Amino acid sequence: MYLYSSESVSPGHPDKCADIIADTIVDRLLELDKNARVAAEVFISGRHIIIGGEIKTDLPIDSGFYRLCALDALSSIGYPEAGFDETQTLYPQTADIQVLLSKQSSDISIGVELEGGDIGAGDQGMMIGFATDETPVFMPAALHYSRLIRDELYNFALNNPEEFGIDIKTQVTLDYETKKRFDSNRPSHIDTVVVAIPHNENMNIRDVRQKVEKVIKQSLKDDPLFDEKKCRFFIDGTGRYVTHSTLADSGMSGRKTVADTYGGYAPTGGGAQSSKDYTKVDRSGLYAARWLAKHIVASGIAKKAIVELAYVIGKPEPVNVTVNTLDTSVSTVSDEELSLAIAERFPLTPRWITEKFGLDKPSKKSFFYADIAGRGQVGYPSYPWEKINELEWFEKLL
Repeated sequence: MYLYSSESVSPGHPDKCADIIADTIVDRLLELDKNARVAAEVFISGRHIIIGGEIKTDLPIDSGFYRLCALDALSSIGYPEAGFDETQTLYPQTADIQVLLSKQSSDISIGVELEGGDIGAGDQGMMIGFATDETPVFMPAALHYSRLIRDELYNFALNNPEEFGIDIKTQVTLDYETKKRFDSNRPSHIDTVVVAIPHNENMNIRDVRQKVEKVIKQSLKDDPLFDEKKCRFFIDGTGRYVTHSTLADSGMSGRKTVADTYGGYAPTGGGAQSSKDYTKVDRSGLYAARWLAKHIVASGIAKKAIVELAYVIGKPEPVNVTVNTLDTSVSTVSDEELSLAIAERFPLTPRWITEKFGLDKPSKKSFFYADIAGRGQVGYPSYPWEKINELEWFEKLL
């Protein structure tokens, strides 16, 4: 056996609630003012929601705007559920919302808003892009399956609110059998599925487990890696999971970076994405790095790839573009040459990244950052930075 696990959390998880509130603020500010600068962190404990951080906008906005963002975000997530009372889950209308936002420092604006319309990086830091051919969406398999099961159970809970809650965690363990198979992206089968899902206090735990297991098996029934006889299920391991949401655990924005990106299969960058506008390279740099890594793998250059970008505050161009194909490249182009070729071909400035992916224009037609916060920052084909639209140039490197 050679096992590897990854975890995912649903939009109803307290940390995700914080992320979704933060990114609802980002969405609404950018819809009104595409030049807004946002770094709105959120902390939730019980019924107390604290919105802090820094904002820069010329809009005449008061604290009521941010309170409405928080309430709308919680309602869109699916709280409250019909099967739980106010002592068991968060009711949005009972929330005590404090707004402690301040104005962004003018020292940052000096470096971000450059002459000629260019954008300097809003902070220093490094961002990591990763891709693998383990799955059709070029994401690591254990994370892919944990997200698939999470999404199925979240929708199931939304459709059955009298029985199940939406504060859900999933974890999937894959057996690769050997380290060699792991290195070459060849999982053998799904070994273990772990789920925590709230249930109505009147439900028998045996019924809970049977219903949840049925949903999981149905979602995996046609998958070649799923063998019901080989897979172990652990559902609500303590035997009772009734009180949930922020009443059972605090939530904080930016705390689920591993689940948001690559599930532990690759390094994470220096900062989270949620709560930040597009000038913050923690967000825009991650999207660009993932886009590059995905093209490297989709073109057939390598079976998996890590791309690191790093920036200096106030400077548009990255200080390094570094590719590591983890000894899986089939191209005659070395990782060093590939790094240089990418750096020469793509500007990778915040302005270039923003315009390529439309990061300053969240909308129903493209994407909302709040929706991305609920699912994961990378790995969904509908995201603009997941589009494979420069394949021909990469294929020439073969």
